[in-house]
Amino acid sequence: MIKHIDRKQGRAKRHRRVRLKVSGTSDKPRLAVFRSLHHLYAQVIDDGAAKTLAAASTVELKAKGNGMAEAAQVGKQIAAKAKAAGLNRVVFDRGGFLYHGRIKALADAAREAGLEF
Repeated sequence: MIKHIDRKQGRAKRHRRVRLKVSGTSDKPRLAVFRSLHHLYAQVIDDGAAKTLAAASTVELKAKGNGMAEAAQVGKQIAAKAKAAGLNRVVFDRGGFLYHGRIKALADAAREAGLEF
């Protein structure tokens, strides 16, 4: 009998493994990314205070175009909001997703917009 592993369970397992090493502080918060089927969400989180300092998503932007262009727009938007909140350095949390495609496009756009990670 073949053992069936759910994709959501696999992602959750990878995310737990990543979160053991990645934690956001007040001077270097965590840039957490979530990718759903239709949208992309990014949050800058201070884990010490359990507060979201900035957030951006494709829902908020009402972005049109393919997934890569939307991801780049979200990356620029989250970088702008983080800089407005006085943050220049973050720790990237890919959320158990592969660093590829939309996740990579978001990270590259945020770096180009001035965030360091």
